[in-house]
Amino acid sequence: MGARDRGSPYAGRVTDGAERARRALAASGMAHDITSHGPVSSLAEAARLRGVEPAGIVKTLVVRRAENDYLFVLVPGDREISWPKLRAHLGVNRVSMPDADTAREVTGYERGTITPFGSLRALPVLADATITGRTVSIGAGAHGVSATVGADALVAVLDADVADVTEPA
Repeated sequence: MGARDRGSPYAGRVTDGAERARRALAASGMAHDITSHGPVSSLAEAARLRGVEPAGIVKTLVVRRAENDYLFVLVPGDREISWPKLRAHLGVNRVSMPDADTAREVTGYERGTITPFGSLRALPVLADATITGRTVSIGAGAHGVSATVGADALVAVLDADVADVTEPA
C-alpha cells in the first residue's frame, strides 16, 4: 500500500480535517491507502467500498477517564465497548464518552470523522485486541474518507495499548 487516493466523485472534496489527517498519516511513515467514498447507509456498505470486512472498519472513540483526561479507543465495526472491561483495564471506577462538542474541542474532528492521526491533542490509544493481524480501515478526518492500513502497523505507529475491551455488538 502506498499513499494513493482511490478515485470517487468525493476524492477532491476534502475538508481541513481530512487534510490534517492525510498529513499525519504521511508523516507516520506507515503504508496506507486513502479512500474517499462519500456517504454510506450501513457498515456493510462502508466495508465493501473500503475493501475490508465489516470487522475491519475501526471506529475511533474518544473516552473521558477523568476531568481533562481523554484517550482514544479503537473498536472494530462489529463490536462495541464493554464498559466493565474498559474500566477494569484502565483501573478506574468510571469512564464516559464526552459530548460531541467536547470531542471536537479535544480532537479537532467531529464525531464520525475522529482519528488519532492529526488530532489537536496527542492522546493515549487503546486498541481492542480483536483488530490485530488483519487489514483495517480507520477514519481519516472527514465523512466518507478513510485510511486502509495493516492493523499491526497501526498499533505500532500509535504506540497503542492492546487489550480485550469490547464485546460483540
